[in-house]
Amino acid sequence: MSKDFINIKNRKASHEYEFIDKFVAGIVLMGTEIKSIRNSQVTMSDAHCVFIEDELWIKNLHISEYSNGGYVNHEPKRERKLLLNRQELEKINGKVTTKGMTIIPTRLFINDKGRAKVEIAVAKGKKLFDKRESLKEKDNKRDLDRIRKNF
Repeated sequence: MSKDFINIKNRKASHEYEFIDKFVAGIVLMGTEIKSIRNSQVTMSDAHCVFIEDELWIKNLHISEYSNGGYVNHEPKRERKLLLNRQELEKINGKVTTKGMTIIPTRLFINDKGRAKVEIAVAKGKKLFDKRESLKEKDNKRDLDRIRKNF
């Protein structure tokens, strides 16, 4: 891992949603936005994706203003276009037309070439009892790991 390793996760998403399918998309950014991402100044908790005229856009992804940006700084919560090929867009759009499905960004990272990428998931909202089951499984796994560690 280099010092530029950026991996920002949307922790709330795995608790609130059950992931059906995952995709990796490029994201259209301004210069000050990529600098803020490299400083890990991103909040993904309220972000979601929508289709606008056959293009996928990410909304409510908060990228803080770059401290040295000056007058050319970006708007923190602006809509940003996601870059996917046509087949992936059609596949995602087909799944989202089903009732109860949504597109959630799960992770923002910088790849080996220095490009910002977003991992998105087609997801279905969890019910309250599903959330309880997830927490129970998580607690049980943690307890088993502790027991294994002690022996």
